[in-house]
Amino acid sequence: MSLFLRSYRRLPETAALFAGLGLGVVHAPGARAADPAARIVPAPTVIDWSGGYLGLEGSAGASFGTFGFGPTTVGGRSVPAFRTGDATGRSDRGREATTAVGGAFAGYNWQTGPWLAGVEADVFGSNLKRPVASTVPGFGTETVDPAFSLVRVKADAFGAVRGRLGVAFERTLVYATFGLAGAEARFLAAYPDAATGAVDTARRSRTYLGFTLGAGVQFAVNEQISLGIDYRYNDLGDSGRFDLGTVPGAAGGPVSTRASFIANEVMARLIWHPGGLRLPADADDAAPDGALAERFSLHGQTTFFNQAVAGFRAPYSGANSLVPHQAQATTTATLFLGLKLTDSTELYYNPEFSQGFGLSRTLGVAGFVNGEAQKAGAPFPKLRSARYFVKQTFGLGGETETLPDGPNQVATTYDVERITVIAGKFAMGDFFDGNKYAHDPRVDFANWGLWASAAWDFPANLPGYTQGIVVEYNRPEFAVRAAYTQVPKEPSSDVLDPRVFERGGFTVEFEERHVLPVLDQPGKLRVGAFSNVGNSANYRDVVGLTQAGVFDDINDAVAASRRPRRKSGVYVNLEQAVTADLGVFARASAADGRNESMSFTDIDRSFSGGVSLKGTAWGRTADTVGLGTSMNGLSPSHRAFFANGGLGLLIGDGRLSYAPERAVEAYYALSLGKALVLTADYQFVANPAYNRDRGPAHFFGTRLHADF
Repeated sequence: MSLFLRSYRRLPETAALFAGLGLGVVHAPGARAADPAARIVPAPTVIDWSGGYLGLEGSAGASFGTFGFGPTTVGGRSVPAFRTGDATGRSDRGREATTAVGGAFAGYNWQTGPWLAGVEADVFGSNLKRPVASTVPGFGTETVDPAFSLVRVKADAFGAVRGRLGVAFERTLVYATFGLAGAEARFLAAYPDAATGAVDTARRSRTYLGFTLGAGVQFAVNEQISLGIDYRYNDLGDSGRFDLGTVPGAAGGPVSTRASFIANEVMARLIWHPGGLRLPADADDAAPDGALAERFSLHGQTTFFNQAVAGFRAPYSGANSLVPHQAQATTTATLFLGLKLTDSTELYYNPEFSQGFGLSRTLGVAGFVNGEAQKAGAPFPKLRSARYFVKQTFGLGGETETLPDGPNQVATTYDVERITVIAGKFAMGDFFDGNKYAHDPRVDFANWGLWASAAWDFPANLPGYTQGIVVEYNRPEFAVRAAYTQVPKEPSSDVLDPRVFERGGFTVEFEERHVLPVLDQPGKLRVGAFSNVGNSANYRDVVGLTQAGVFDDINDAVAASRRPRRKSGVYVNLEQAVTADLGVFARASAADGRNESMSFTDIDRSFSGGVSLKGTAWGRTADTVGLGTSMNGLSPSHRAFFANGGLGLLIGDGRLSYAPERAVEAYYALSLGKALVLTADYQFVANPAYNRDRGPAHFFGTRLHADF
């Protein structure tokens, strides 16, 4: 997805806006009278983070902890080792086991050139609650002591003393941390007596001490305020053996166990630098770095999206249902590396870290509400090679254009009329279905039904990437592009099918460029079509097999009847500037709806549109406010599939009272500097997962995005 650098606003305006938001910004002291003896100190080439700092940190849904029990004895008998859930397990009240953390920290930095060393201490509270996982062999419904599955663990407080090593560039600090960490945990057990109905309870507190490793990134807003994203892995060691009450009955007895504790946390940070920071000169004024800069491109981004859903009507739930009253968070960090081998040949590579989950593990809404959420989420940072591809350009002469250096673009002059061939690993959205106002969930709309043509089942693995080839013919007035790529081995698989000559995805798009005479403003119209062949089931077939009694569960019928089948569809995508600050967009897409969706989501019809407005009118030129709406639908056979208990890529409530899924999204993207954007996001979804029995649901999010 494309990244857009934000122009830096005047510091007093930014500070005043923070103060208005109640974030406690301290204004930089005013200029003193000129001192004839004072020397003019030139601005540094990189930011100087030296000195002390104080701050607040926190998040909801971005802290994951796991307790491992064992060896354990009950009445002298050994029982198998077991663990608690690690992330979004549902609580006994039907809610997600969301964790909120928050606290304060203080530290001091020493910096020489771009290199930094520092020390930091922090303390924060947590509501990390973990039940014993019911699916652990030997426990839950399978154990001889089923009451033991009622054990709960709560971690209430954490603290750490850490060293920091980092490197500064422009207004950014990237650092690694290491040190000691401690935590306080409480173990709660309830053992019902099957004979009498009485319940014996036990509560124990244990203190943990271990080590912590982590990394983070920090961005200066002005001389006294910075924002950051901080990740830490905590191995808190073993509690030592302790007793945990007594299981009643002849097969019971005293419980003795020990528990290890590992936790992962990601937190957003607000930092105050009382001594002030020395900011570098504006990087835009810097001269290029010689011949290497002409051949090499280095950019990066990080995005932290914290999102919560309030309570809503939910008389029943299925395996893929959205759960009320929860919060989750996602974090990504990407490097965009580019090398120009010749004037027409370029290589690109994007390593990417991702961590966290969408709400309900990215389930429960067909037009999902977080464009950064992956179906391959993890409670710890997972490193992938997101993209690697070669780009070959064949110029056809005539007028030329220069594309500036940017993410996955080495600064290069091309013939406007050209043929471009791209081969390797990429996201289909890198080249197709683009839209200036709704295409990048890191900075604009987050709803899947708004940033993409939602019925386009583009080929992709779980994080959203595929392998193949793209060919594009470009002229000033239009472009035509086509791609042939791998599809997953089966729906929602992380493995791409290697049988590319038997199964694959074909996409073609025509892009028309125009300037409306009445408005004298540019616009683009894109028309696309796709046809994929993948290992999938037919909805009408599996409904018939289930209703005939051949299978008790429709999902068993799905697994048994998958074979190579085709899925096709079309989309139309319009973007149009109305003024220099105001733009509108609209999309419509449709798929045949007969066979399973392979990659994206459970949508057969989709209509969306909205507006995007820059903040020039209120003196915030780099800010953006967006308002959009979408409506998604299913084919008749797809509806019958879910009504009979089917589970799709993202949805499946066990039954269905069908109604189109409708969504509204509004966001305000606040520019805090040249490359730092803080967004407040609200979404309303009626009939989530096309089910009028559930919802409507209200979603609230905050998103911090930075790039360089």
